Amino acid sequence: MKNVEKINQIAVFKALADPVRLEIVEYLKQTNHEVTCGEVGKAIDISKTSGSYHFKLLQEAGLINARKEAREKYVSLNQKTFNNYVTNFYKNI
Repeated sequence: MKNVEKINQIAVFKALADPVRLEIVEYLKQTNHEVTCGEVGKAIDISKTSGSYHFKLLQEAGLINARKEAREKYVSLNQKTFNNYVTNFYKNI
């Protein structure tokens, strides 16, 4: 594994090493479509501040896709990253 890939894999596993972020990933997997950060926050009962922090780490690790539209931020899982770095882990959540 190349050094860059190893660094990316470490970022992925660090991002997944938190119960709240795992809840976010699980929620996004269940919805299977793009949703607002606010919807996810309400569903798993986290504050906007906490949500922003966790979404940022997940996005930096490439685990979620995010786009901003007006004042809303929409997120979805990036299955390619899961397939590249945690093969089969995604299916077992």
